[in-house]
Amino acid sequence: MRAVAARVSSASVSVSGEVVGAIDEPGLLVLLGVTTTDTAEQAATMARKLHELRVLRDEQSCATAGAPLLVVSQFTLYGDTRKGRRPSWTAAARPEVAEPLVEKVVAELRGRGARVATGRFGAMMAVTSVNDGPFTVIVEV
Repeated sequence: MRAVAARVSSASVSVSGEVVGAIDEPGLLVLLGVTTTDTAEQAATMARKLHELRVLRDEQSCATAGAPLLVVSQFTLYGDTRKGRRPSWTAAARPEVAEPLVEKVVAELRGRGARVATGRFGAMMAVTSVNDGPFTVIVEV
């Protein structure tokens, strides 16, 4: 499982012009990719890491600051561009595997008390963010 976590001042995700998820205060925008071998245990670990990641101002985490997260599924994080000009998506989990694991990460975050907004799995989404810093890290489990 792989995530790109960006510290943001605000972020939103829209589907067909309708905002389906947004955070309007400092927090994390999380682009979350699932690979073919990921498990529910890795989803729980990813949720813990994202919640406790000390990348907000004054080295705080979403857990300590009470900051929100916007989680957006992103299968393209597993695109392989080493050969040719067209990415290969073979490492990305199929939707029937990926969607429950993305939902597991979100459920685990909420179970930890995190405020979580989400995109819509499988939809064509427009993501808007105001990066803070910018400060962006890759998180893998």
